[in-house]
Amino acid sequence: MPSRPKIRRRRRTKIIATLGPASATPEVLAQLFHAGADVFRLNFSHGTHEDHAARITMIHALEKKTGRPIGILADVQGPKLRVGTFGGGRVHLQTGQQFRLDLNATPGDARRVNLPHPEIIEAATIGSTLLLDDGKLRLRVVHKRADALETEVVVGGQLSDRKGVNVPDVVLPIPALTAKDRADLEFALNHDVNYIGLSFVQRPEDVAEAKALINGRAWIMVKLEKPQALENLDAILALADAVMVARGDLGVELPLEEVPLAQKRIVRAARLLGKPVVVATQMLESMITAPTPTRAEASDVATAVFDGADAVMLSGETAAGQFPYEAVNIMDRIIARVEQDQDWRTTMDNNRPTPERSAAGAIAAATRQIAQTIGAQAIVGFTFSGGTALRIARERPHSPVIGLTPLIETARRMAVVWGVHAVVSADVHSMTEAVAKAVRVAQAEGFARSGEEIVVIAGVPFGQSGTTNALRVETVK
Repeated sequence: MPSRPKIRRRRRTKIIATLGPASATPEVLAQLFHAGADVFRLNFSHGTHEDHAARITMIHALEKKTGRPIGILADVQGPKLRVGTFGGGRVHLQTGQQFRLDLNATPGDARRVNLPHPEIIEAATIGSTLLLDDGKLRLRVVHKRADALETEVVVGGQLSDRKGVNVPDVVLPIPALTAKDRADLEFALNHDVNYIGLSFVQRPEDVAEAKALINGRAWIMVKLEKPQALENLDAILALADAVMVARGDLGVELPLEEVPLAQKRIVRAARLLGKPVVVATQMLESMITAPTPTRAEASDVATAVFDGADAVMLSGETAAGQFPYEAVNIMDRIIARVEQDQDWRTTMDNNRPTPERSAAGAIAAATRQIAQTIGAQAIVGFTFSGGTALRIARERPHSPVIGLTPLIETARRMAVVWGVHAVVSADVHSMTEAVAKAVRVAQAEGFARSGEEIVVIAGVPFGQSGTTNALRVETVK
């Protein structure tokens, strides 16, 4: 039987593709993977558990067929705030008019509508801003009662049933996980997903609550889409395993001119901590209906790559668009081209964080420097929980990184980590055995040939998390 061809990406920045009606068959899923998707996202704002179970089954079947670990991100919906309904289905609000939001469930009209969220009424103050329908309409609170908010319409327009409500300048006393989210979370964890996307995080307490429920069964990827989260950024990142710059809602609640700066700040903070960071939303939005992106969208992807993001994400482009394969393919091409540019390499080197003040951090920094000095063909990191691979990736090394782990769960989690080519392999018990295995894997995976050098990094004793303390240089025989 002929050996299975090895699949090796020609880039370091990873791609996340969202699954949906446009990508719900094994054939399309395989096309997206071969085009460059490293992680597949399941959006629990849409679809049933049966839909998601079928997609997870397809992903695992593709993983078995290709021999490559594939990550799965379960993105839970979070608390969605919406107005109620209108007698005629929609109304038009005039700029300057008065409009009431209240707890009365009666269908609304041009003067009032139900707001079935008493926590908003309780938390709002005079002068608070409410954004409706993704920010298309803007209201300002001018009077507050126990059961209603009287507002002035600052920016008017058409408003229809159940449109979303954003409150950018108020911390709402609501949990990040609703009853629906908890049911979705349990389903996702029982189906071996690798990351949980935690929506509308405002405080570190939101992450702590999810962390207690998940209990290590998946990495927590916090989605930063609230201004309040930026105010608590360091505390939130300290508890999270990974982070997503969710520019959709963030772009509604922040002034648009602030979003690029927020993106750079979040990416920089995550890189400093060595935690994977994803840039998401509207990256190639025009490809939902067009076979090619705009030049501005291509530049947007390139900017995220220059910022040093671990991954970039496609949403509607692959979930509901007409050209899902083309969207992944062009994103792969853009990333690969940027990473061939000397300016990109210079940017990565100049923006490298100071090594962590620990033995593990020092070993990772030395690994990168030694590999660069000798022109190593690969850095092979033995990692049980993923920590060693994350430390190496934080250094943004010139050499490719092979993450060797005995756990398929760890290999799948590394699918989102910058530059890491994960391989599942039986555990080793000594540094001598580790070096011999590293040589074999580097050859078998097509990274190094006879006479070339690799750098091996590991934690001794083997099989324990949190130890990165050994480094060897080896010539491939």
